[in-house]
Amino acid sequence: MEDLAYRRLLDFYFLHEQPIKHRDIARQIGMREHEEDVMTVLNEFFISTEDGFVSPRADKEIKQYKEFAEAGKRGAAKRWSKPPYEEAISPPNATPIATINHKPITTNHKERATSVACPPDVLQQVWDDWVTLRKTKKAPITKTVLDGAIVEAKKLGWTLEQFLIEWCNRGSQGLKAEWIVKPNPYDVGRLTVPSSNEPNLALLKIEEDAKKAVPIPLEVLAKMAELRRKA
Repeated sequence: MEDLAYRRLLDFYFLHEQPIKHRDIARQIGMREHEEDVMTVLNEFFISTEDGFVSPRADKEIKQYKEFAEAGKRGAAKRWSKPPYEEAISPPNATPIATINHKPITTNHKERATSVACPPDVLQQVWDDWVTLRKTKKAPITKTVLDGAIVEAKKLGWTLEQFLIEWCNRGSQGLKAEWIVKPNPYDVGRLTVPSSNEPNLALLKIEEDAKKAVPIPLEVLAKMAELRRKA
C-alpha cells in the first residue's frame, strides 16, 4: 500500500505541479482507507515546508520539462520568423550560401491521461475502470461528459460512483437513467408467451392496465433496477 501511495502521490504532484497539502490528500488520490500509509510515505520521501510537502526529484524533472518546452518554442519561433539579414544585398561575385533544411526540434513530454481529474466522491479504481472503458470506445473524457453523468445519477437517486460502476458493468459508450430503469422486454415476454394460437389474456390485461395506469415514479424504477442488478 505504501508503494501504491508513493506512485499516486507522484502522479498527483506531476499533475498539479505544486506542493501537496496533507489535508484530504488520501481521499484525493483514492486511498482514504489507508491514510496512515499515505502519511508515512509523505514524511519519508517528501519534504515538509510551509506550503506543503515537496519532492526535489519531481521538481527537478518539472524544471527540465519546462526548459525543454521553452527551448522548443524559441527554436520554432527562430525557424518560422524571417531573419533581418535576408534583406541585405549580397556582393555580385559572392558564392551562394547553401540552404540548410532544419528538422523541427521535438521533445517527448509526458501527457496527462485525461483532461478531467477523478472526482473526490469516486474511488480511484472505479474512475480508472471508467476511463479505460471510454478509451476502449474511443470516446472523449471531458467535463461535459462527467457533468452529464452526474445529472443522470441524480435522476436515479444514486451517487456518481454507483452510476459509473453500472456504466462499467454494462460496457457501453454512453448511459442514461432511463436505460437503467426501463424493464427488460424479454423478461415480460417469457412470462406472457401464450401456449397456443389463442389471444394471450395476460398481454391484453397488461395493455389495458397500461392505458389506465399512472407512470411509476423514477426513483421507484431506479430502486427496482438496482434490485435486478444485485440479483
